[in-house]
Amino acid sequence: MPGLDHPDADKPGRPGRDGSGTSPPDLAPREIDARDMLCPLPVLRLRKVLAGTPPGRLVRLIATDPAAVIDVPHFCDQAGHVLIATDSAPDGARVFTVRRG
Repeated sequence: MPGLDHPDADKPGRPGRDGSGTSPPDLAPREIDARDMLCPLPVLRLRKVLAGTPPGRLVRLIATDPAAVIDVPHFCDQAGHVLIATDSAPDGARVFTVRRG
């Protein structure tokens, strides 16, 4: 898996370090579908994926567990990760975007 220093990252028109806020396809956020899982499973899945993810990379967790709105920010704070955003999905799930610390 390529690191953050993609050879084309600084070329014009290439997403990444150009400030566009998007990532090249090989650096797209990993997504964890934790719908219908109850506490503590969504956070345990997030922890497992983050452990195998290079620092700085994004991971998205999709969860329907109501406790996730408390558990995910607390986990990120305690583990040194950054919760970038919390959004609602059309199906009512919550989408947490986390940057690995």
